[in-house]
Amino acid sequence: MFFSRRDFLQGMGCAFLTRAALYIGAERLLSMNAFAGTAADASSTYRALVCIFMFGGNDANNVIIPYDDYALYEAARGGTGIQIPQADLLQIAPPSAAAKFGLHPALGNAFNGSSLYQLWQSNKVAAVTNVGTLIRPVTRPDYRSGLSHPYQLFSHSDQQNEWQTSYANNPYPTGWAGRAADIFGIDPSGFPTIASISGITIFSSGSSTRPLVLPDSNTTLANALKLKRAADAQDGSGLKDLLNIDGSSTSPTLVRDTAGITLQAIANSQALQLGQDVMTAFPNTGLGRQLKQVARLIKLAPTLGIRRQIFFCSVGGFDTHNNQNPNADPLNFGAGQPSLLSQLSQAMSAFYNCTAAELGVGSQVTTFTESDFSRTFKTGGQGTATGTDHAWGSHQFVMGDAVKGGDFYGRYPTLALSGPDDTDDGSGARGRWIPTTGVDQYAATLASWFGVAAGDLRTVVPNIGNFAGSDLGFMATGAGPGASPTRS
Repeated sequence: MFFSRRDFLQGMGCAFLTRAALYIGAERLLSMNAFAGTAADASSTYRALVCIFMFGGNDANNVIIPYDDYALYEAARGGTGIQIPQADLLQIAPPSAAAKFGLHPALGNAFNGSSLYQLWQSNKVAAVTNVGTLIRPVTRPDYRSGLSHPYQLFSHSDQQNEWQTSYANNPYPTGWAGRAADIFGIDPSGFPTIASISGITIFSSGSSTRPLVLPDSNTTLANALKLKRAADAQDGSGLKDLLNIDGSSTSPTLVRDTAGITLQAIANSQALQLGQDVMTAFPNTGLGRQLKQVARLIKLAPTLGIRRQIFFCSVGGFDTHNNQNPNADPLNFGAGQPSLLSQLSQAMSAFYNCTAAELGVGSQVTTFTESDFSRTFKTGGQGTATGTDHAWGSHQFVMGDAVKGGDFYGRYPTLALSGPDDTDDGSGARGRWIPTTGVDQYAATLASWFGVAAGDLRTVVPNIGNFAGSDLGFMATGAGPGASPTRS
């Protein structure tokens, strides 16, 4: 039976990605992209950003801990059941801090002999310290007087959105990654710039950009991206004949451009149906499977001629009001935050090894973490295996060969209850650190490396002008060989 062009366009939105689906119908997407301009960066350099969002609010106070000044940490968390003994810390010596610190021991949990801690030691991972949602820089007196509080501070959903939109004034309709993709317009390949392996999120949505939404690697690309009645899109089919006619030089511009984009979408889908896989082993965890799917799409980039990609992955369970570490054993990777950090360590290190060793794009792929917020430094009570409450400033990791690794960027907070970085005061102070670095600066640094020009940064990060600098310095400039990735 003949399968019309309109049937194809209407069906693509739900069938092109089977149960995953495009965020908007393909007919609207194709029409919109037919009007879109060319990419802002005309170079052939391939770049990819990979966001790992830790939903629930990761307790950063147990991720990076002072080693030389361990007594400050012990004074607040000793005897609580969640403290990490000094002897168990994975020691690091970031040059900018001029002191020793320790990573949570779960970050040394390896997969196939590699861990996040080992990548730190190899200068492939850096930390952005005490970063959080800000409208503008805020001091303790500012905060105490009620100045410039982010919208719905300490609310999970609102802070998740503010991290993903890089806009803390109020709710915002688009994400900073989506707006970065808007700057480039449609990729010359015709393939969507952004893919989410963790559902539809504001992070990936722009004014003219909508993400490709995929399942994790438990579903093969061949099955996840199969065209409905793909035979109708083969050479000699009625659909292809009609598209070729519409794409001729005698057709109106919009019809010709739409036909061209549709033909490109068919070619991309057929390439994706090849079932590209990677040889690198990944842990069989939720995050491991998501990052494996990302690696598969990166491997396909040279086949499809893709120059820019952004990915969104996530791991949940960090809302550790209780049971953060119920067994009070930092080396027990089967419970609470240790288990989640172990998953992070294994999945991120496997992904790095795949991009660097197998795909040869280690300097062209940058992976970074985000989370709602950190958690209170002081727990609910001494002598109990209690958890932690919602806080503010947190520590995030950035990974890749283009990262200036092994160091801190931003200022580590002063670990003093009612101190200069605490929102709280008096006997009830719990240690909610006021961020000294804004999400805006974090996002702007990543967007600039991705290729967003300085003049376009305010489109991507609207409040960046409120901060003294837009570059935190953790990315090497001009990284990458300046060519599309090649298969190993």
